Amino acid sequence: MKQSRRSRIGLGVGALAIVIWSLVPIVWITSLSLKEGDDINNQQFWPTHAGFDNYDTVFGTNLFTSALRNSLGIVSIATALSLLIATCAAYAISRLDFPGRQGVLNLALAVSVFPAVSIATPLFNVWRDIGLYDTWLGLIIPYMALTLPISLWMLSSHFREIPRSLEQAAQVDGASTWQTMWKVMVPLAAPGVFTTAIITFLTAWNDFIFGITLTSTEAARPVPAALAFFSGESQFDQPTAAIAAASVVVTIPVIIVVLLFQRRIVSGLTGGAVKG
Repeated sequence: MKQSRRSRIGLGVGALAIVIWSLVPIVWITSLSLKEGDDINNQQFWPTHAGFDNYDTVFGTNLFTSALRNSLGIVSIATALSLLIATCAAYAISRLDFPGRQGVLNLALAVSVFPAVSIATPLFNVWRDIGLYDTWLGLIIPYMALTLPISLWMLSSHFREIPRSLEQAAQVDGASTWQTMWKVMVPLAAPGVFTTAIITFLTAWNDFIFGITLTSTEAARPVPAALAFFSGESQFDQPTAAIAAASVVVTIPVIIVVLLFQRRIVSGLTGGAVKG
């Protein structure tokens, strides 16, 4: 009994330490975004006089607002296309018997661990030659390549956990392969599909390498790349507080989504982990 109590206390202390460790950077960058003028040079953790001037500066800058529109549009399209392709491919891999099925998953795993920075420069040269440089499509394609492997792995594991009897029952009732997939399999795998969509979106949303390499103007530059171009009103001005405010603005929607749908995310991550 004493050992069990000590274990619970130890787990509680460890969990609390992890939470504090994770929250300190968020609290610090929020505090930094509220500092105005020379207050950024003080040595205190909290601002002396908190204000929202940095947020006014961020939303009054076309560099940030255009980048926010670009990120929302590009990442949403890339997520939808990646999820659609991954759903079809994962269903085929988990349900159809064809040669090289496991090889497809192994290839996807190999692609997922391939460093993006190693292909950024060759892709820059190719995109510039064929006219996709600094365009939405020029980012959507690499974002799909970045997110498809993990989407394929997650969805295939969820489809494998669905009993074949449900699929066979739908086919007995006269459902075609496409109807079985979209009306039976996908709804049953909804937690996995939902989780995959969130992870895919966040992976593309946080990308910096492709965003900075494959764009040069505000026409397609996403938020992570745009933050690198923030500057003060003069060469002696430090844009640190403005960058912190922009980072908070970009991070808040992600935190809200994770907090609202954390149960579905956990259910989707663990749903395909155990056979049975």
